[in-house]
Amino acid sequence: MEIVGSSKIRKDAFDKVTGKARFVDDYKRGDELYAVTFRSPRPHIKIISIDTEEAKKIEGVAGVFTYKDIPGVNKVPLVFDDYPFLAEDVCKFYGQPIALVVAVSKEIARKALKKIKLKYKELPAVFDPLEAMKKDAPKIYGKDNVFRAYKIRKGDINRGFKEADVVIERTYRTNYQVHSYLETQGMLAEPSIDGSITVYGTMQCPFYVLDAVSNILGIPQSKIRVVQTTTGGAFGGKEDVPSIVAGHAALCSFLTNRPVKLIYTREEDFDSMSKRHPGWINIKIGAKRNGKITAIKVKYVLDGGAFATLSPIVLWRGTVHSTGPYDIENVWVDSFAVATNKVPCGAFRGFGQPQANFANESIIDELAHELKMNPLELRKKNFLDIGKKTATGHLIKESCGLKKVVDKITKISNFNKKWKDPQNKKGRIRRGIGIATSFYGVGLGAEGKFLEKAGAHVQIFKDGSVLVAVGNTEMGQGAFTVLTQIASEILGAPYEVVNIIEPDTTRIPDSGPTVASRTTVMSGNAIINACKILRRRIDDVVRDIFNVRGKVISKNGYYYAGGKRISYFDAVKECYNRRVKMAEQGFYRVEGTTFDRKTGIGDAYFTYTYSCMVAEVEVDIELGTVKILRFYSGHDIGKAVNPKLAEGQIEGGAVQGIGYALYENLVLEEGRIITNNFTGYIIPTIKDIPDDIRVVIVEEKYPNGPYGAKGLGEPPLIAAAPAIANAIFNATGKRIRSLPILPEKIVFQE
Repeated sequence: MEIVGSSKIRKDAFDKVTGKARFVDDYKRGDELYAVTFRSPRPHIKIISIDTEEAKKIEGVAGVFTYKDIPGVNKVPLVFDDYPFLAEDVCKFYGQPIALVVAVSKEIARKALKKIKLKYKELPAVFDPLEAMKKDAPKIYGKDNVFRAYKIRKGDINRGFKEADVVIERTYRTNYQVHSYLETQGMLAEPSIDGSITVYGTMQCPFYVLDAVSNILGIPQSKIRVVQTTTGGAFGGKEDVPSIVAGHAALCSFLTNRPVKLIYTREEDFDSMSKRHPGWINIKIGAKRNGKITAIKVKYVLDGGAFATLSPIVLWRGTVHSTGPYDIENVWVDSFAVATNKVPCGAFRGFGQPQANFANESIIDELAHELKMNPLELRKKNFLDIGKKTATGHLIKESCGLKKVVDKITKISNFNKKWKDPQNKKGRIRRGIGIATSFYGVGLGAEGKFLEKAGAHVQIFKDGSVLVAVGNTEMGQGAFTVLTQIASEILGAPYEVVNIIEPDTTRIPDSGPTVASRTTVMSGNAIINACKILRRRIDDVVRDIFNVRGKVISKNGYYYAGGKRISYFDAVKECYNRRVKMAEQGFYRVEGTTFDRKTGIGDAYFTYTYSCMVAEVEVDIELGTVKILRFYSGHDIGKAVNPKLAEGQIEGGAVQGIGYALYENLVLEEGRIITNNFTGYIIPTIKDIPDDIRVVIVEEKYPNGPYGAKGLGEPPLIAAAPAIANAIFNATGKRIRSLPILPEKIVFQE
């Protein structure tokens, strides 16, 4: 291979470095209006009345709109249709949208906002998911406040625990995590004279936004155009909630017949947009003296907030992965996504796995401690491998590089020599080393298989330049660079002449959401599907030109056949001269994933990525401060299409995982976020991350992936927090069972 496997410069690098890239707030229209949102002042209220007359009278105000002004359906189309675009009679969380103010400037719009008079009655509220599951709790959703529950029943759990020589049970908690993308949520909606509307914005899933705008306006999707602008970070935070922001902007534009821009402030973004779900995880685990795990029982509860959004699917992924990358015969899992009177939670890198992985990888270390065994040795005795089964009974048949990853990471980190029993460590400053592993189901899996498809359009122009259109998005992860390399490789076209157009729902096929580390596999395969057809046509022309048979080879911008060569550009020119079709559609979908909701058994995903992380820490036991000295992160990703981009993803995931483990602490009082900016909510800076982040990439090719590739986007974060927690225990002998691991938890733990 010439292009795939090489570290090509990112396609979007120049525009972003030079400032030429245009984010949504850079888009200007001469007659644009500005929208702001009027929100619930309390976590649970019944709306008695809303008076907008004084706000409407302010000069420069173009309109104040409530749910009564919505011409279509007042429901955001997600997993459940329970979230209204604008509240009708009840608000279920602080900051829930009630009305929209549109004016000629943001200042005037905010002035009018203060003139809206809301009469309401406070209703009982519940803020803890365990309390919300009790019979006497205030009812937010259904009869029991449970959005969705799953279970896994594999083997005989009672027999498994009877066979165990050691059984331990622990409970772990994780807090929210905020996406902390640099660009806040924002949309610009613009009407056309034919009654259609165009929405520009920062997003991950343009076709989700298309559904939402069609819903709220009640117009056909064919009259809506959604264009993704350059997106300044997402990490899952621009999967579901941009549908709300876009719906609001589109409604205001539709009703005023003017372009309307809606850009969130940082505080507003914190208060109302999705977060990583807080988690509560109880685990009971048993093993024989030799370290073989015989049984594991998990109760996994996610705090979904006031509306379901993506909680059912987040819960499912966490459920499937809740017992870790281990071959365990007897498994019992119960999981619940629960409603509370807090901001709704949604997608975040890892999608329900980091919470479960923190608990599972912590208790594996605790079990090793009880068994007086090296935690690496315990893991190795139980790892998944070819011929072993996951918690859902999925038999692993191919592409499992877990042991290779672990061996390489533990070797370069010198884990076995550095790991020492914490009881022997003295002094105020103590060092420790910790390990954690994970596996990650690539794609949406059996519970999301109705979205598991991708389309691509590839067109070669007369001058040899190539335009590729896919429905997945670039949000900083380098997807368009990787997809360009795949197209370039199979066509034999120079990388420089292949480009991917900006996502525009009127010009690209729906490729499903840009989530779940699925873009390389799904859109990559759709591109290959289209390019193979084009390449066959080019090869036929090349063979005919040379009057030869056999294989045509492409290299360095030339096609070779029968000892002769022709440049790529000349071959394309000849294809046009012969009126060969030089545009093609590609499509790819996954088959065969299964999941039985009654038992939790099935082939949950089509393939898995495997990871291992090791953290070395230095802890000041008097101050409780933790310094990450070195961090090692290894992943079996099938094939690194662009090794440098892969390294960047892995390093970025490590930093985000360090933040989740040690710093990021969202504080709420009665459902209201009080650390709603980067003054109160601390994320790691360059001073807080280790100088030494070592990356290991293992390539156990996945036969059905593009050139053997699997997914990478999310795994680099998942196991970071437990690796750090295990290192802190190794340094201090103190087991911290909740995230983030703040200094006071270390100092004051008895």
